[in-house]
Amino acid sequence: MASLPRSDDSRFGLRRQVRLAGPIALSSGASLGPVDIAYETYGAMNADASNVILICHALTGDQYVASDHPVTGKPGWWWRMVGAGKPVDPARHFIICSNVIGSCMGSSGPASVDPATGEPHAMRFPVLTIADMVRAQAALLDHLGVKRLAAVIGGSMGGMQALTWPTLFPDRVESCVVIASTARHSAQNIAFHEVGRQAIMADPNWRGGDYYADGLVPSAGLAVARMAAHITYLSEAGLTEKFGRRLQGRDAKTFGFDADFQVESYLRHQGLSFVDRFDANSYLYITRAMDYYDIAEDHGGSLARAFAATRARFCLVSFDTDWLYPTAESRAIVHALNAGGAQASFVELSSPFGHDAFLLECPELNRVVDGFLRGGRA
Repeated sequence: MASLPRSDDSRFGLRRQVRLAGPIALSSGASLGPVDIAYETYGAMNADASNVILICHALTGDQYVASDHPVTGKPGWWWRMVGAGKPVDPARHFIICSNVIGSCMGSSGPASVDPATGEPHAMRFPVLTIADMVRAQAALLDHLGVKRLAAVIGGSMGGMQALTWPTLFPDRVESCVVIASTARHSAQNIAFHEVGRQAIMADPNWRGGDYYADGLVPSAGLAVARMAAHITYLSEAGLTEKFGRRLQGRDAKTFGFDADFQVESYLRHQGLSFVDRFDANSYLYITRAMDYYDIAEDHGGSLARAFAATRARFCLVSFDTDWLYPTAESRAIVHALNAGGAQASFVELSSPFGHDAFLLECPELNRVVDGFLRGGRA
């Protein structure tokens, strides 16, 4: 079907931002409005708007799914999946990716300015849930004139959003791809996040979240939070293969507390580079949203009941070395979908890269996603 011309529509393209009047009703009972949402679109919507795919990003991701990041200059975080000749192709699909609310890349969050006061929200910003992020995405789709999604796709926290979409808007989703994710945050997941939050709040520069005025940010605490979280994204085998116990730029141990080991240097680099592109308060808010995430709890304790109203097709993918959201978590979702009569496919892929495998080179993942989308003519 021929694509409609969109070149003259300012709503579409790269580095877009819209202020929606709202308000958006939040899970906490509070409301948020007006709401800023930063987003990007790729490709063109076809005449019957049947080719729209929403990509949902993970905890520290953003809307730059297939374009260069304006801060780091690096390629989009999912360039292996989204782009010309890739499973999600702007030649076939109209692709949308927005920065979640609560984040810090242009969408409303603790670092954004409260129109009522002219000052950053800081910790006065309302606490959010994954469902709130999805409600904001739905409001963006309304603004873009999109009534129905051919597919919603995400990995990790993006998978949580993707899985939430058909529970909140069952008539707006035709298919759902959930990669390396879960239907609830476990006690272990919550524990790791709490370590990160406490590291941030223990930083003297955090000051209850009011650090925006003078630029003295809690970078040390945020870096430690990133280091702790990054360990959970990797596998023991991957760390051993990449670093082992090799020393960093030296022939012998220093018998001090410098980064003697390569793995120490790597984690320090990950922490320091992260603080240049992310806000500490946003890290607090987004990790809390993930910890509150429990789809079954939101539907009377029944995961199957959560999907009772949807007719969407589902594709679940896990990785054998992912101990953050292990394969058993994806199987539990598939069992719930099967119990509700939903059409669901599932595959566990082998990778040495742990949870981060969905972001890295994985031809098998591309084949699975491409086949699923083409199977539904998306």
